Amino acid sequence: MNVLKKLRHDWILYVMLVPPLAYFVIFHVIPILGMRLAFQDYRIIGDNVWVGFKHFEVLFSSPAFMNVIRNTLIISAMKMIFGFPVPILLAILINEVTQRHFRKYVQSVVYLPHFLSWVVIAGIWIKLLSPSEGAVNLIANFFGEPSIDYMTSKAHIRWVFVASEIWRSAGWDSIIYLAAIMSISPALYEAAKIDGASRLQSMFHITLPQLTGTIVTVFILNLGFFMSAGFDQVFNMMNDSVISVADILDTYVYRIGIVNGQFAYSTAASLFKGVIGIVLILGTHFTSRRLTGRGLW
Repeated sequence: MNVLKKLRHDWILYVMLVPPLAYFVIFHVIPILGMRLAFQDYRIIGDNVWVGFKHFEVLFSSPAFMNVIRNTLIISAMKMIFGFPVPILLAILINEVTQRHFRKYVQSVVYLPHFLSWVVIAGIWIKLLSPSEGAVNLIANFFGEPSIDYMTSKAHIRWVFVASEIWRSAGWDSIIYLAAIMSISPALYEAAKIDGASRLQSMFHITLPQLTGTIVTVFILNLGFFMSAGFDQVFNMMNDSVISVADILDTYVYRIGIVNGQFAYSTAASLFKGVIGIVLILGTHFTSRRLTGRGLW
């Protein structure tokens, strides 16, 4: 009866849950049934033939696949190392801004890139980094430095991925940390101020420790997407000149599955990615629970 009362009382909230639940069921739950194709040879006419781990054996013996895995790990690690702390720092800095109107302006500016598609963002960065008329190279030329074609440079393209990802996501990702900061009791800051603590000391001894639970949770969830180094970004910014260092697992699966029609082979690669994601989430969760007492649940 209590459940029925809650349903009647909050029915509009449950109705609002229907679209996102339908999205996840259609695009994330139902496709799991199709993962059996990883253990079959696909047939356009007739039934598929079970072949066991044949496609996985081909995958792990393929130099191209191993290169893709290496690229995925490197790019994801770079984004995690250099990108993960930025929203935390940004949230703390925004929280320290006392002038209300300026704070709202800063928030609007840093949130805006999140609402741009990677097609638009890729166009902006390609133009920005153009060796002939890009702002970055024009500034470098002004100081006597030679122009660099960042988008076709194997030494720079991964850093372009990291920088553009931070530019797009840092502001939006900082919202969750700002919400966590707002929930911190003002009494803690007042007590610290009475004891003579500076704002910097309050930041290190109150704000950051209170954010630990949120940081751990977000970190574990991000690790679940570690093997997804950003298909939309890489697909729109990669070119043939840098494919050897920029091709990631998602673009590889797209190319061999959608473009080349090797559906079973690409399903095996995608299943491998999903299993690794689950292992990373569970491993990090239990490690965090053991070390800090906090995890996803």
